[in-house]
Amino acid sequence: MGVDAGTSNEIEMGISEYADTSRSHLKSATDLPAKNRVSSSTADHSEFKELQGPFTSGPEVTEACLSCHNKAGQQFMKGIHWTWEYKHPVTGQTLGKKNVVNNFCTNARGNEGMCAQCHAGYGWKDEGFDFNDQTKIDCLVCHDSTGSYYRTPNSKGNAACSIMFEGKQPIDWNKVAQSVALPTRSNCGTCHFYGGGGDGVKHGDLDSSLKHPDKALDVHMDAGGLNFSCTECHQGEGHKWSGSRYNMDAKDEEGVGKPGQRRLVATCESCHGHSPHPGNNLKAVKLNGHTDRVACQTCHIPAFARGGVATKTDWDWRTAGKLKNGEGFNLKGYTQGNGEHRAIYKSIKGDFKYGENLTPSYAWFDGVMNYTTIETTFDPKAGPVEINGFNGAYDDEKSRIWPFKKMHATQPYDKGNNTLVYMHLWGEDESAFWGNYDFGKAIKVGMEKNNKPYSGEHGFVDTVSYWPITHMVAPKSEALNCSGCHAKEGRLSELSGFYMPGRDGFGWLDILGYLAVIGALLVVLVHGVIRFVMCKKRVTEHCKAEE
Repeated sequence: MGVDAGTSNEIEMGISEYADTSRSHLKSATDLPAKNRVSSSTADHSEFKELQGPFTSGPEVTEACLSCHNKAGQQFMKGIHWTWEYKHPVTGQTLGKKNVVNNFCTNARGNEGMCAQCHAGYGWKDEGFDFNDQTKIDCLVCHDSTGSYYRTPNSKGNAACSIMFEGKQPIDWNKVAQSVALPTRSNCGTCHFYGGGGDGVKHGDLDSSLKHPDKALDVHMDAGGLNFSCTECHQGEGHKWSGSRYNMDAKDEEGVGKPGQRRLVATCESCHGHSPHPGNNLKAVKLNGHTDRVACQTCHIPAFARGGVATKTDWDWRTAGKLKNGEGFNLKGYTQGNGEHRAIYKSIKGDFKYGENLTPSYAWFDGVMNYTTIETTFDPKAGPVEINGFNGAYDDEKSRIWPFKKMHATQPYDKGNNTLVYMHLWGEDESAFWGNYDFGKAIKVGMEKNNKPYSGEHGFVDTVSYWPITHMVAPKSEALNCSGCHAKEGRLSELSGFYMPGRDGFGWLDILGYLAVIGALLVVLVHGVIRFVMCKKRVTEHCKAEE
């Protein structure tokens, strides 16, 4: 794996690689400087007697919140941020973080002591968590406006992981309780910017650069312009928000709809309609004609991971477990656009590759994702296993061409049963991989704890996952032009099964098209000449009549 030119290899001894998975980075300010911040609430919560405290824990604050917002708890507990479970209405699959396997840290199941930092609740570390206890809801992770609130793992890892709990300032529970507001980008980004094990790792179009983006990075979230929060598009009711990567609206056929009526939807069309390009000229008409077959994101997000934060493109678990002087280490060898150094190797995770300003992959997509779950069997010799493949085709009227981040990994699997595996990564016991570096033990315990069959023999298999690109919308001046796709080596060169002018050679359709254009121009020219001649003739006749 290459090292950035101008960046020296930095080897960090010990288990300090755990540091970047702590939530110390969550101590960021809110989306705007305090002097520019305007309260989004019609009430000053610092004056409420229920919030005067003293508070010593999150659940105490939640109990006070629910004493006034007496329906919020039941509403929230029905949502995926709480349940981590989703029943797909089309495929019938049971999904959600509680169930799926990914090709980043591989699985949250059984590792809740660490992974549930991004569960909107307090204390989920094992199967004993009470999902019916409303006081365990974390109101502050979404509603804190001070920027001083943070989360820590719900249980300790192995001894070397104590670094995760060092150097944190105690939370001022009274202050954060009295400073609640509507969610900002920083609130949502607490988890969504850092999914997969670090800043920008997973999605590619969601990272910390969106806390204070300029217009060039995202026209909607531009901190000096529209300054949209996430909930401006991901609207909802009763603590249920629109927009899901499990079941997307790949083609919104309703559009804007009646004013104020469309709430549980997060599509470009719900604001911009089906004819978003203004004007009656030929260009506008042609562009509007594309919206039926091409997603808005395809043209208006020409690249992702372009805010100075890199995204991971490849993860190789095979090399995990190397030690130096008997201890794990980091090797930092990639310097991203904002100057931060990123690890290209970690003993606990293996080798990584990164990318910035990346061109998406493109495919026909109807919004339905099909997941390889822990029960799914596959042929490891048949090529990369699709962690989340998707439906879509040229001849499917519900499909459009969409942009994706394609993530590749080499990860453990059960060689005897040909399934993916749950690994026991986080824990204080000797079987936790993030401490003993023993795949055999980690997989055996991970499968047994979750009552899944395991043959006792593991190997490694190539996998790919696909992440639809929907953020980092560029200014219209940076949108793709016609030649970006309509060219032999254009962005859509790998899509097959249909004819595309400019891409598929100079065929008879191109000839007909050019003849039609030339014919139209000739008709306009002849029409103009005739009008000019007739007009001149009328002027001449009028002048003679005057004489």
